[in-house]
Amino acid sequence: MNGRTSSLLRRTWAVSALVGSSLVFALGGCHSSASTAPPLQHAESTQAASASPAATDAAKAGPAPTPATFDAAQLAERVMPTVVNITTKETVTLTSVHPFEMFGRRGVEMPDREQTRVGVGTGFIIDADGFVVTNEHVVHDADELVVRLADEREFEAEVVGRDSKLDLALIKLRGASNLPAASLGDSDVVRVGESVMAVGNPYGLGHTVTLGIVSAKARAIGAGPYDEFIQTDASINPGNSGGPLFNWKGEVVGINAAIRAGANGIGFAIPVSSLKDVLPQLRERGFVERGKLGLVFQPVSKDLATALGTTTTKGALISDLEANGPAARAGLKAGDVITAVNGTAIGHAEDLPRTVAKNAPGAKVQVTYLRGGKSADVTVTLDKLRDDDSGRGAKTPDRKAKPQSAGKLGIEVSDAASGGVRVDNVTGKAGDLKAGDVIVEVNGSPVIDSAALRAAVAKVKAGSTALMKVKRGRIFQFAAVPVPQ
Repeated sequence: MNGRTSSLLRRTWAVSALVGSSLVFALGGCHSSASTAPPLQHAESTQAASASPAATDAAKAGPAPTPATFDAAQLAERVMPTVVNITTKETVTLTSVHPFEMFGRRGVEMPDREQTRVGVGTGFIIDADGFVVTNEHVVHDADELVVRLADEREFEAEVVGRDSKLDLALIKLRGASNLPAASLGDSDVVRVGESVMAVGNPYGLGHTVTLGIVSAKARAIGAGPYDEFIQTDASINPGNSGGPLFNWKGEVVGINAAIRAGANGIGFAIPVSSLKDVLPQLRERGFVERGKLGLVFQPVSKDLATALGTTTTKGALISDLEANGPAARAGLKAGDVITAVNGTAIGHAEDLPRTVAKNAPGAKVQVTYLRGGKSADVTVTLDKLRDDDSGRGAKTPDRKAKPQSAGKLGIEVSDAASGGVRVDNVTGKAGDLKAGDVIVEVNGSPVIDSAALRAAVAKVKAGSTALMKVKRGRIFQFAAVPVPQ
């Protein structure tokens, strides 16, 4: 997965042995990135005022429940023509060294050899002209793409758009027309426990149907900055990557992307709402541009909430800002807690990048934040998010003095060469502090050396929690540190 996720997770892409080998077998690939119309929207009725009480009550009740029983066979027959099997071919160059040692020679380099690696995946048709959605990791290194329809017709295809951050790709079938297209549903209204159907190409076996339910929503599995997966127990295997997850009405609500290695009944699908957000750009540009706030953030723990003077752990705590970046230009500061963007609540810190990324560079967004326990709003004009945007800052400075005790804080510290106080050892209950942290602030007061640290801590009421700003690795974060009686 190109370093993007834990080794416990695996892309559901099947790769065969190199062509020419006497054995061909399927392996799970490692897990580590329509039309021109805008994303679908729900039209609100202009006759709401005259709606009947029964209709109003029905609207309040939410989406219609899944029937206790429905005809799965009929559903499979209806959606199967919209699902395609994808075969990829990649030419690889192999260089080998003969391992023998003779007459003082430690090895002989053999001539380069070219072989073909074949992989299989799944996709689904989104319009009659042959545009197909799949996972980016399915087509990532492919030199050739061959797509087989449910009626056994085959087409060559080319990649027309990629989004590695969401692991989505758009491919176009050459010479295709009049194809059946899948309907895109609304993953935002999908409920845990709802029946779903996966259709895919497991191990290259071709169109295969499995049935299950939505096990969970908004799962973060370490696949990238915008994790928001639907978890399902519908059987997903290597080769299912890029295939659709249908609701009982035959609408695509997810794009199957990953499984948990060694686990049964745990698969993950990208919500179709994420696809809708980027589909116009994939088709028109071939890539996706996103806006950014220009800040580093962290979750709000209970201890941090106490130190910040708030009772809620919701939101994203700003721990650092890009110099002259969008957030800094708008007046946001480290220590602010972002609670909403354009009215969309930030319940968990990881909601922030997903919410902001829905907006293009140059867009103006309203950011709601807490500062000193009070809520305020500010308008931020987003900059362009670049692939290399990450935590900033130099390496942690080397210490310039021998470690010394920081008294009742339960840590040993030394002055850092470029300012601040390095935590050399944690000897007691030091809250969120870790060895290697460089303390630069205590409750907003700058800390330039050990003496400044002791003076700042002395001002903190015994038995309360101090809010310390620390440099951890290459980024700044906040740490909640209890001050004993």
